Amino acid sequence: MNTNDNGNASATGSTVRYAGRGRGISHTGALWTFAVLISTLSLSCGSEGQEVIRPNILWLTSEDNSPFLGCYGDPFATTPNLDRLAERGFRYTHAYANAPVCAPARNTIITGVYANSGGNQYMRSRYPKSSEIRFFPDYLRQAGYYCTNNSKEDYNIDPVQTADIWDESSPTAHYKNRAPGQPFFAVFNCVISHESSIHSTIPTDQLRHRPEMVVLPPYHPDTPEMRHDWAQYYDKVEDMDTWVGEKLRELEESGEADNTIIFYYGDHGGVLGRSKRYVYESGTRVPFIVYIPDKYRLLYPTGKPGYAVDRLISFVDLAPTLLSILGLEIPGYMQGKAFLGSKKTDAPQYAYMFRDRMDERVDMSRAVRDSQFRYIRNYMPHRIYGQYLEYLWRAPSMRSWEAAWLSGKCNEVQSRFWNAKPAEELYDTENDPWEVYNLADNPDYSEVLERMREALQGWMLRIGDTGFIPEVELSELSGDIGAYSYMRMPEVDLGMLIGAAEMASGTTPPDLAGLLDLLQSDNVALRYWGATGLLLQGEAARPVLPQIAEAALTSPSSISVLLAEILYRLGEREGAKPVLLSAVRSTNPFLRNQALNIIDEMGEISPEVQRAVITMVQMAGDIDRSQYDMRSAKRLFEKWGIDPAVHGIAMDW
Repeated sequence: MNTNDNGNASATGSTVRYAGRGRGISHTGALWTFAVLISTLSLSCGSEGQEVIRPNILWLTSEDNSPFLGCYGDPFATTPNLDRLAERGFRYTHAYANAPVCAPARNTIITGVYANSGGNQYMRSRYPKSSEIRFFPDYLRQAGYYCTNNSKEDYNIDPVQTADIWDESSPTAHYKNRAPGQPFFAVFNCVISHESSIHSTIPTDQLRHRPEMVVLPPYHPDTPEMRHDWAQYYDKVEDMDTWVGEKLRELEESGEADNTIIFYYGDHGGVLGRSKRYVYESGTRVPFIVYIPDKYRLLYPTGKPGYAVDRLISFVDLAPTLLSILGLEIPGYMQGKAFLGSKKTDAPQYAYMFRDRMDERVDMSRAVRDSQFRYIRNYMPHRIYGQYLEYLWRAPSMRSWEAAWLSGKCNEVQSRFWNAKPAEELYDTENDPWEVYNLADNPDYSEVLERMREALQGWMLRIGDTGFIPEVELSELSGDIGAYSYMRMPEVDLGMLIGAAEMASGTTPPDLAGLLDLLQSDNVALRYWGATGLLLQGEAARPVLPQIAEAALTSPSSISVLLAEILYRLGEREGAKPVLLSAVRSTNPFLRNQALNIIDEMGEISPEVQRAVITMVQMAGDIDRSQYDMRSAKRLFEKWGIDPAVHGIAMDW
């Protein structure tokens, strides 16, 4: 078999041909016949040289659900269709979203690169993709596959760059629209179990899962709203399972079931408080089932159908795995490991996760998971877990949890969510599945802690973790080339940045002189971590208050705002106010949002600041709740008792 200049295989005689496809080439009226040699794909069920049809791939994805399925041992779940699929396929027991929220998780999937390596980890943002990175459907389309997406994208990338990923991406996109004989890769996404499904309360007598039968996690208080939201959520998971059954029947009726490998997975954990958006098991572990028809049984990951697979897998592995199944080359920039197919690797020891700005609240955590333990490093431990998020607080359960805490009705475990985080967390997930017993300070686990700590730091260095440069400055530094490319420039010393972040936010208090050295650096990221360290020092930073005040007026924007927070905390409100007012008037929405976060955190109520925020919103024109500075402003209006309508502002969402 020969390969032409476009990488498209061609042959003569008895060998079956398949046509390659570049963007913009029409399939209309074409007759497609596709096959591959089994020696290439390692899928033969017979003698060497026998040919098999290249498999179709069907992805069924559901939103915001952890493994609350019967096949995962949950007795409260009603999921007969997924349970049957697991009996016929392979159920992965250690499958993880690398980000605990949709857009960064989907970015990781579509690129095969961790979103925090590409600078696309901030929820939600539109920063550019570097030119070195391609979307994995490009490779499938080039190999002749018809690729469809129905219909959510949400890739956290400049939409100009994502306009032509699919042959069709719409609510009507379907593999049935392909040319005769053409293999397909089709994604169908279900929103039934999305977080929004618990924002509107269903009457209790209409629920199929009874609130009184819910077994609550130990960190959730026993409130009526909490029980109701859990029960309603299980109803939605059952409805999602019905949707899966419909898609499976549709595949059977198409006559393609025996030719189609099926993946089912949740797009991250969820959905009640402390799951989605948090790098715990509850936010990152997902159900993941693969069905492989008998004709492709040499792809079986282990044993026979119905078996559980304990291999650690995560979303960054999906793109290389898909290419491996289809016998395509895996590009060197992809950062995952194929877990099926001709290029399947040995099982990895670790899976990695990340958390950065979530909607309107700034934060940064990294996590690593082996087969038993989870280690979390919080680089902003001064930010509480329970930072107010407009969208999260739409859930009655979330509001009831906050009310229970404020009224003193939460126990110690339930109260932690509302307190500052430790710098390090370590959990034995086998014996503590809800992750409430932090072992980081337990000397019996010091070797595990050190091993996990080193694994995490090694990963951040390998992938070029962009999170160690503040978001506003990163976008300015990387510009149109993209953060992935910028981080690989020789002038970027990531090891030095990680070292500064570790010193500033670690468990051992740094000395003030070292933090001041960072604050006075020419490197904007080092200055940021110097400011963060001084903020974490609290009252101990008072001896260098004059230097902080001076730097607040002369530093780049993100650092100035952070220094203003220190001034607030040390009682220098008047010195801090001009810095925040300048940021609120900025043209950068993420800088504005950062300033509004601090105004909220510090309880600033001066008329001058209130006028500035009102003016900022008025100048925004049409208000979109997806604009995170607008969400922060709405929160402030509520706290201040300001009616936006009085000022001609419509915030009725």
